[in-house]
Amino acid sequence: MLELKNISFEVSGEDDQKEIVRDISLTVENHKFVVITGPNGSGKSTLAKLIAGIERPTAGQILLDGIDITGKSITERAVLGIGYAFQQPVRFKGLEVIDLLRIASGRQLSVADACEYLSEVGLCARDYIKREVNASLSGGELKRIEIATVLARGSRLSVFDEPEAGIDLWSFQNLIQVFERMQKRNQEGSIVVISHQERILNIADEIVVVADGRIAEKGTKEEILPGLLGTSAAVNQCTGNEKHSRKESFLRQ
Repeated sequence: MLELKNISFEVSGEDDQKEIVRDISLTVENHKFVVITGPNGSGKSTLAKLIAGIERPTAGQILLDGIDITGKSITERAVLGIGYAFQQPVRFKGLEVIDLLRIASGRQLSVADACEYLSEVGLCARDYIKREVNASLSGGELKRIEIATVLARGSRLSVFDEPEAGIDLWSFQNLIQVFERMQKRNQEGSIVVISHQERILNIADEIVVVADGRIAEKGTKEEILPGLLGTSAAVNQCTGNEKHSRKESFLRQ
């Protein structure tokens, strides 16, 4: 279980301190799929980085299964079971995909096992297993390989920062299935996703709406999603591209 207690994060500006995250308290129970959403610039991605240990809070406390991890590094948190997928995956010149998967899993994965993880994210294993994780791969390919490393890691808490960014529609549809399989396979693990996408919001156990660095509201998808998309009656009056545009506009405002 992840617990955030009165977490704040501020950075130094030219003239003063700017508070990005403001006094956020949040609990992510075991075996829950939590989506954090809200307007651009609201502090969502910063919150994900605070959970992963990429940034350190300027106030508050972070607990994982009762252990205080507030001062622990991203490496120490990874050892404790926190996995993180960047919005823009990192490229590693000279490192092959199978090497990356083996590092993520912490064991000498067989080629067959590595191929299975790649297949789960929609990549043809024989085409990618020996590829270098470098500029020859597209952004979408890198994103899917990174998600495969999170699967290989088998984290107790997996954090995804806008996993839909830079991937095609087929890959996005497959991504939804990956999340669902992760939940079924790992009975104790939890998933936290930063996303605007309605289809990801629609499979959440809990939705957390962040605005101006604070939690504006949180609850089940049944409680929160209708308000994000407008009332059912209002949304049903729109059709086709108009409906899609209205929903995306609201979630990205």
